[in-house]
Amino acid sequence: MLQQPTLERLRALKLTGMAEALEQQLAQPQTHDLAFEARLALLIEREHLHRDNRRLRRLLSAAKLRVNACVEDIDYRHPRGLERAQMAALASCDWVRRAQNLCLTGPTGCGKTWLACALGNQACRQGLSVRYLRLPRLLEQLRIAHGDGSWSRLLGQLARTDLVIFDDWGLHKLNAAQRNDLMELIEDRHGRRATLIASQLPVDTWHELIGEATLADAILDRLLHNAHRLALSGESMRRSDATTP
Repeated sequence: MLQQPTLERLRALKLTGMAEALEQQLAQPQTHDLAFEARLALLIEREHLHRDNRRLRRLLSAAKLRVNACVEDIDYRHPRGLERAQMAALASCDWVRRAQNLCLTGPTGCGKTWLACALGNQACRQGLSVRYLRLPRLLEQLRIAHGDGSWSRLLGQLARTDLVIFDDWGLHKLNAAQRNDLMELIEDRHGRRATLIASQLPVDTWHELIGEATLADAILDRLLHNAHRLALSGESMRRSDATTP
């Protein structure tokens, strides 16, 4: 019988999905009545699905999303200014493919991080690379990277990522070194890759947060000129969840 050598060759060729599908066909006599073309199509479809799932797992692992969220679970009942049409447009991820930006602002507890991660998850499901980062921690990583020689490599990795999510934007004012690092990072991505910023502060306060006027103008011009804006409002969802019986 050639079944076992065939299975071993499929696995050696890294056609794991086809190997698993062939084993199932061999174990189910009713599939033997199908035409050769139909059985081959089933094998190919399984391999395609296996590769899609493997790529999704790899993208989600690299994204390091803070919470497990997906756009299908968005709660529109809570009054915070979410519109289904706008979220449907963002969930298409066309803005990511067009290297546009998204500014997601609103008070603490309104679900900014959850929504950012849901959009990041959606981008991964569409085969796009994503990276979630808290801005304070990233700036500290960049400071350390200057000393150990990994600064250029870190910026290069982020420059190649289709969507970078900067959460907790605006927790404190930037110093000179942080402004320069942020400028380099934004410049590398401008017009080439998409950036999502989640912040408690409204956009019109960001200039003061960044500090030095010339760099602030340059950074915000690159971030905002093609950016979608989603300003959330309302009471904290954490408070309403705590009081819901």
